[in-house]
Amino acid sequence: MAAYKSNRVVLFISATLVVILVLFAVLRDNANFITLGEAKNILQNNSVISVISSEEYIYLKTDKEVYKIASSQVDPQMFLNYKVEVKSGSSIVVYLLYMVLLLGIGSIVFRWYQKQNNIFNNETKITNKSNYLQDYSPIESIKSDVTFSDIGGISDVKIELEEIIDFMKKPKRYKSFGARMPRGVLLVGPPGVGKTMIAKAVAHEAGVPFYYQSGASFVQIYVGMGAKRVHELFQAAKNNSPSIIFIDEIDAVGKTRDGNRNDEREATLNQLLTEMDGFEGSSGVIVIAATNKIDVLDSALLRAGRFDRRVFVELPTKRERESILVKYLDKIPHDLDAGAIANMTVGFNGASLATLVNEASLLAIRQHDFQVTIEHFHQVKDKVMFGKKKLQILSEKQKMYRVTYQAAKVVCATYFDLPFEKLLLSNEKLTPSTDEPLIKHEIESRVKMFLAGMVACNIKYKEHASSAKFDLEEAKELVDKMLKEYGMGSFLISNNNEQDTVMKKLYEETKELLISLEKTMNNVESILYERESITKENVKKLINEVL
Repeated sequence: MAAYKSNRVVLFISATLVVILVLFAVLRDNANFITLGEAKNILQNNSVISVISSEEYIYLKTDKEVYKIASSQVDPQMFLNYKVEVKSGSSIVVYLLYMVLLLGIGSIVFRWYQKQNNIFNNETKITNKSNYLQDYSPIESIKSDVTFSDIGGISDVKIELEEIIDFMKKPKRYKSFGARMPRGVLLVGPPGVGKTMIAKAVAHEAGVPFYYQSGASFVQIYVGMGAKRVHELFQAAKNNSPSIIFIDEIDAVGKTRDGNRNDEREATLNQLLTEMDGFEGSSGVIVIAATNKIDVLDSALLRAGRFDRRVFVELPTKRERESILVKYLDKIPHDLDAGAIANMTVGFNGASLATLVNEASLLAIRQHDFQVTIEHFHQVKDKVMFGKKKLQILSEKQKMYRVTYQAAKVVCATYFDLPFEKLLLSNEKLTPSTDEPLIKHEIESRVKMFLAGMVACNIKYKEHASSAKFDLEEAKELVDKMLKEYGMGSFLISNNNEQDTVMKKLYEETKELLISLEKTMNNVESILYERESITKENVKKLINEVL
């Protein structure tokens, strides 16, 4: 709109300037002034076409030029052979009419431009509205075909939700006791643990319509449309009750209101709160929401009467991973023990396990094998965890440093029985991070593993490579947490120098360990140099030979 107004002003000014220039060109007296002698010579040459007389000047018009001479200088007898035209004031009227004509033409052009611009703006609005309507699909329920038997490793979660399923199947039983159905259930857990599948399983087991919406779908560019979308969602669910509304990633619309204005998001959140407050006990609608950022949700969403029940969905344990893997392995040809794969997938969520099985299957197909083996899982595990990373092109000397560095890490990780199955020469990381409670000596074992590569290079080459940066940062972070967060130092409140003392102590202990396992280190380095990979089982055998 601002651009349009600017263009209109420019057009108006331009039209005015054009009219002024035209009038100036027409009204300007551009005749050449001549003397009486020059006028006589021109008349004698018979080159004059016409003579025009005004109050001040006599104009002599020839084929090429127009000349003028003051009326007081000429003698009327000079023009006996010419018809003299008298120039009157009426010519000004003609000029004025001419100016009005030009202004009229300019006005017509201006109105045409304005009309075209309005048509363009209207078409743009229609196009934008059309695009929005295409994206704005009507809210319809979906039929869930996911059952709890399709989801492995959620026994605790299933117990929490079975009550809700029973309530939706037999509402009269609960109402007779004066109990009301929870208005909302909040599923909290990291990405990939199956929160959406759990909600679908609840809808399937209860046999009710399932309305799925992502929190991001309420964040509209049109003010008020997000709130309208929320209202339509709840209205559709009420009209088809009993039913389940599932809002995925609710943190996209339900973040804490911190004073920074966002009218559209706040209006949408307010509408959501209003709709949840408007539930009647007999409405038969329950809201299930999922988030992995419960700490950013607005406190109004979390109070009693809205999301009455919170279910925490954690990363699967070993037994749960085994249960999940059994379901995925049933679909592929194999002769595997799911427990063995569960042991090597510490830190994997349900989605990662599905990807792992699929990648192992694809690798078996590429290698023209008849079934998936444990070796296929070893080869694709790091790709699923950390992403595929190609080994950098190293010089012979750089490769030797890399071999020693990785050999020390794998020996140390095996000695302390840290969770890993196989090491590749190109690995940036060896073991997954874990949030499980760790005892002090377990944390120190991890720190020693991170320091091992640097220690080994310093023992053998008296220097180490810059690639130690990432492991050193991990080691510092763990020691910092030990002292400042976990109270595992000499005092509950550590001092500034204690971190250096602990790091130096763990460094020296790692050095002593690697020197005592020098033979093992040499054997592991030889295998890594030749094969560029080694398994935990192989390293364990080499360590046992010297202990």
